[in-house]
Amino acid sequence: MKKVIIGLSLIAMSQFSFAQKEISGVTPAKSIEVSGTTLNFNGAGLREKFFLDLYVGALYLTSNTKDANSIIESDQSMAITLDIVSGLINSEKMINAIDDGFDKSTKGNTTPLKAKIEQFKESFKEEIVVGDHYVIAYIKDKGTEVHKNGKKVKSIEGLEFKKALFGIWLCDEPADEDLKEGMLGID
Repeated sequence: MKKVIIGLSLIAMSQFSFAQKEISGVTPAKSIEVSGTTLNFNGAGLREKFFLDLYVGALYLTSNTKDANSIIESDQSMAITLDIVSGLINSEKMINAIDDGFDKSTKGNTTPLKAKIEQFKESFKEEIVVGDHYVIAYIKDKGTEVHKNGKKVKSIEGLEFKKALFGIWLCDEPADEDLKEGMLGID
């Protein structure tokens, strides 16, 4: 009996420690609240380019899953947080990366979402500095909200926009494959 209790304790501790794992100086929260809905930590990873840490991305869902396509297609509230960890990221580079991400996520068919993509990119026009914290949240029946350092900066309607947006990190050609796996909790 003692061995069973110890074994269960170790499993519980390992799951707790996974949610509390520090990545490039950032420890993602176990859960976040978005518009009155509690979203649970699903996973997190690091966006790197040329071996340089750029930002920590974390995915929060109402029900955890490792299925990227079901997350993209889902009409449930969810959020991605981005914590900037590099001074190499600036507004222009972020906007260029967003353009590239939407192009890959939509397989080059961004035209139907052009106006909404432009709205979204406005969220990143202000100076970006190390320590900035973005919450990109899809709220069921409401749309996508972008918050920077706790302040709402943009709201964009539409499930189809949300699908393309979350596809930036979770589609077949994501911004960063290791980041995608981290967000999905795949190790």
